[in-house]
Amino acid sequence: MTYLEELVRGKRYLNRWLRYRLAAPRVPDLRRLLHGRNVVVVGSAPFSTKVCGWDDSFRVLTINASQVAAEGWLTRPPDVTLMQFNQIEGPNAAAVEVRRVLQHAKTGLLCVLNWRHELDRLLRGLDAFDYRYDDLMLISRHERIALMHRMTGRLNLELEGEGKWSNGIVGAALAINSGAANVILTGIDPLSKGHKYNSLNLSRMHRETDLLALQIFAEQRLPVFTADPHVAQSTNLALWPLKHAVGLNGHAV
Repeated sequence: MTYLEELVRGKRYLNRWLRYRLAAPRVPDLRRLLHGRNVVVVGSAPFSTKVCGWDDSFRVLTINASQVAAEGWLTRPPDVTLMQFNQIEGPNAAAVEVRRVLQHAKTGLLCVLNWRHELDRLLRGLDAFDYRYDDLMLISRHERIALMHRMTGRLNLELEGEGKWSNGIVGAALAINSGAANVILTGIDPLSKGHKYNSLNLSRMHRETDLLALQIFAEQRLPVFTADPHVAQSTNLALWPLKHAVGLNGHAV
């Protein structure tokens, strides 16, 4: 990086930091839904695993169109879905595919990330592919940054796309911050390529930041696990279930 590039980047960082500080964002949480629960965060990596001990007492949080990837075992709509703003109207192939596979689908609480337009425009966009929900919540970029700052201790102002946390990692952090008893990841693999619900074979942009987040979760001894043996092996994340993991009734799982 040249001196001029460093200067421009430094100016961008300062401007974004000032806007973040002035916004004084709240840290989002979903305690009314997730507190004290075993929460399964479902990603869309090509390979995922049905969570051991799965039953209807678990809460399910999906990312974009990952509820389609879990349809073999997820027999009801997810409790929460995090959807990135560009999935609603984006013209790129990945967004178009998300809207196609989610047509006529449903979730409980739909959390739309980084939506910057009026609410009516969002509602029209969701109606266009008949994606239904019980409740709707908007999470701004600043709120997402505040959440990840709290859960990792790292203030990531997301200057570059590659440096952002993925939505799967944000979902895990949201579940932890909401008081989940255990957070079990499935279909979330920072080292994978492609998505289970399409054949575009797109590379993942957030590999290094996601691996860092998983490392921080492990170092802080947070109750974050993976249901996917190959992910446990490649990331050193604990494999679910562990004998000391606590279920809803207070007994070991």
